[in-house]
Amino acid sequence: MAKPIIQVAAGIIRNEFGQIYLTQRLEGQDFAQALEFPGGKVDKGETPEQALARELEEEIGIHILNASLFERFTFEYPSKIIQFSFYLVEQWVGEPFGREGQEGMWIAQSELDASQFPPANSKLIQRLLAENA
Repeated sequence: MAKPIIQVAAGIIRNEFGQIYLTQRLEGQDFAQALEFPGGKVDKGETPEQALARELEEEIGIHILNASLFERFTFEYPSKIIQFSFYLVEQWVGEPFGREGQEGMWIAQSELDASQFPPANSKLIQRLLAENA
């Protein structure tokens, strides 16, 4: 049986101090307690950009003013295939917070630790760290 393909759009929300806003996955989700870049599934009929704007408003209460594609890749898990679109967001309105009860935090880009994220994020973290070196 073919694995389902899920499209996900997520934001790398970076402030003027070079810190990135991350949220912690809730209990009951895959990789509970892991850190993640806010975002979510792209709905049918939506572009990844539209999904990003909707998800960031729903999850952390911000309105994006500008987002640029940072990286797009596919990652295969045992039960599904996820197509990720990561956008760099450096201009927005509002102060991000966990609207769904999840913890949110600012972490310096240079201090990101791939071991704290789901496996799919590993290469992305490496690129962010290399950019910052």
